This record gives sequence, structure tokens and C-alpha cells, in this order.
Amino acid sequence: MVLNAVLVILTDLAARLLGNTLFRRHFHLALSAAVTFGPVLSLWVSRHSVFAKRSHFLYRMFLKSGWGWTCVFVGSFVFLLSFSSRRSLSLSLRHLSRLAAAGGLWFVFCKLLDALENATGSCYEPLPGSPETGDGPLPLLVLREGASKAECLKAGMLWRGYEVSQDVFLLCLCCLLLAEETAVFGPYLCRGGVSDAPLRILFLFCVLLLSLWLFLLVCLLAYFPQFPTQLLGGALGCLSWRGLYQGWYCQGPCWYCPGRPGFGLLQN
Repeated sequence: MVLNAVLVILTDLAARLLGNTLFRRHFHLALSAAVTFGPVLSLWVSRHSVFAKRSHFLYRMFLKSGWGWTCVFVGSFVFLLSFSSRRSLSLSLRHLSRLAAAGGLWFVFCKLLDALENATGSCYEPLPGSPETGDGPLPLLVLREGASKAECLKAGMLWRGYEVSQDVFLLCLCCLLLAEETAVFGPYLCRGGVSDAPLRILFLFCVLLLSLWLFLLVCLLAYFPQFPTQLLGGALGCLSWRGLYQGWYCQGPCWYCPGRPGFGLLQN
């Protein structure tokens, strides 16, 4: 009983925050400000911190499979919320199709960004005895003609091309998607919707995942500042969210549009 009471209190507080009008209107602005000014934090963070290493557990475990983690938790929450509310499989699948559309857009953009980097890049081989890459001086490089990016990296050489940060792009898109999909839970509770423990636990996991993505985003900006590639990645993530949730999904539910979060769930 005590654990259930704590769960209800935590989820109610988080639902009120995420469902607050000010939060929903200004979260993307706060995220944009973080991406723009986050690299300034590199002036104060320690290069000896555990988060200054790309081999850190959080980077390896979550960052490289960020879309998978987001789909598992958000998809489970969206499905359980919609199905427990209306007991309609078709309605639940309609809501899940928003994640499929966002995933398809993310996949297409990643392929386009890879193609851009391949088309504009060149392969370089560090000269023997030159400084190692990292926090020290840049190594002396020799251009190697004719190598593709895959061949270059497989040979242990360096590829330099026009790059847009896919990590920042993914984190911004996932943060905005999580904020949109979980914001409906507050109004849903206010209307007396079904709110058993499994649904509340899934919601709390989504909130924790949103917090983790924000933390990793700040870490990337502070410990691995790359201007303007990270700024472009953040801009692409925000534009993707605006095109989906502020554009396409606002067209209303129909055969080509899944509708916005909460459609069909908040009616009394």
C-alpha cells in the first residue's frame, strides 16, 4: 500500500508537470537553448570526468540504441494507455503509428546524412609518430584517394566530411517525442481515466527515460562540443518534431494521418 501510494504521488506530480501548458509550449525552446549554449559548459567541465570518455557505460548502453529504448517504453505506454481506455485495437494501432512514422523519418534522415558525409568526405592516414587524436594536438594527416568511408575506417584511418551530429539529432527528437506522448497522461487522469499500477509504472519509466536523454544531451554538448555539427543536428531534430506533431498530426485522424496524442482517449 505504501509503495502504491508513493507511485501515485510521483506519477501525479510528473503528469501535472508534463501536461502543464507552459511546459508544452516552451519545452522545445528550452531544448533549443540547451543545444545552442550547451557547448559553453565545456569551459567548466573536467576532462578527467568519467563522462568525458565515449566508452562510458551510459553512452554504450543507451546512446547507440536510443531509438530502440524510446520505442520500447513509449510504445508500451501509448498502447496500454489507449487500449485500457477504449479497448480498441484499431485505435491503439493508430496511436502507435505515430512512432512508426517518426522512426521512418529518423531512419531516412540518418541515411541521407550518411550519404552526405560520404559524398563530401575524404580519407586521411595519420603519419607515423604524429600525435594521437583526442584532447592533444591534432595528428599529421596524409590524404588517401579512392577509399570509401567503410574501407577507410576498416583500415584504421580517419574520415573527414561534412557532418551533422546524428546523436544530437536523435536525442532532441526522442526528448520532444517523449514530451508529446506523455503530456496527455495528466489530462487523462483529470478525466478519471483508468490508471492502474502497470500504466503508472510505464509512465514513470518514460519520465526517467526523458530525464536520461536530457542528461546525455548535456553531456555530449559539454564534454564533446562540435560546432556547428551539433547545432545542425539539434535543428534537424526540432524541425522533424515540428513537421510531425505541429504539422502532419494536426491534420486530424484519417486514413493518412494518425492524429495527435490523446485523440479518442480524453472524451468523457
